[in-house]
Amino acid sequence: MLRTMERIRAFESRVRTLFADGEMPGFVHLYIGEEAIAAGVCAALEDDDYITSTHRGHGHCLAKGHDPAPMMAELYGKETGYCGGKGGSMHIADPELGNLGANGIVGAGIPIGAGAALSSQLRDAGEVCASFFGDGATAQGSFHESFNLASLWDLPFVGVVENNQYGEMSSIREQQSVEDLAQRAASYDIPGVHADGMDPDDVFTAASEAVERARGGEGPTLLVCETYRFEGHHEGDSEFYRDEEELSEWRARDPLRTYPERLVDEDVITGSEYEDLRAEVETEIDEAVAFARESDLPDPETAYENLYAEGD
Repeated sequence: MLRTMERIRAFESRVRTLFADGEMPGFVHLYIGEEAIAAGVCAALEDDDYITSTHRGHGHCLAKGHDPAPMMAELYGKETGYCGGKGGSMHIADPELGNLGANGIVGAGIPIGAGAALSSQLRDAGEVCASFFGDGATAQGSFHESFNLASLWDLPFVGVVENNQYGEMSSIREQQSVEDLAQRAASYDIPGVHADGMDPDDVFTAASEAVERARGGEGPTLLVCETYRFEGHHEGDSEFYRDEEELSEWRARDPLRTYPERLVDEDVITGSEYEDLRAEVETEIDEAVAFARESDLPDPETAYENLYAEGD
């Protein structure tokens, strides 16, 4: 989980720089600060389990086993990207890795995830789907429709709420009618549980229990992870809606500081082993950027390939 979090942080930090330098096209929403959730949840999944993701989805991709090189190429719009350069930051997907896709529409991954869970159930495949979404998505109809059916049919489904305290630029206090999002689970007679989204061990423990329950035919769980994004809603966001004191309080809980310190203190790793790990990750990201830069743009003649519908 530590390596996963370091890969996410290094990847996102590099994307932030490249985007600010004007080298990367499109639009990016960074996962910096939330790494412990993707790492903890995906560590509880098997390789053939599924995830659905969000507009802030790079961390989910990396945690599910994606290679940062074709990920970076996708952000550059290159043909060597996971979606041939046509998806970009908000639509990376690879069904072979169990990633049914990031999604630019808030809450749109939830019914896709419930559908994957239904498919697993009908095929008696034993696969679980974990669907990541933000606090704002719990107010969407797609959330309620999906959890109603997931509960009714006891689907092998885990809903992972990444409560980063803001729905775009609105505080959760201004856009949710309940103070505790886990209470929403009671409407569908399923467990609503909490995890410290800044602690991968706590997330892993809660996610493991939810995944085991789902795989055992006991139905879905709503897992609410309390976290905070250290960057703006998107790169270029002025962040006028929050103050420095709040940000500083959450940065003090940065999982990329507290978790490695804990592992060193507990003699799980040594300080030198940790530095070696970080160096390996930085080299991997360097190579991913080089791969993306050297790759070709898609041939314009392929514009209508691999689409759900084709125009005249």
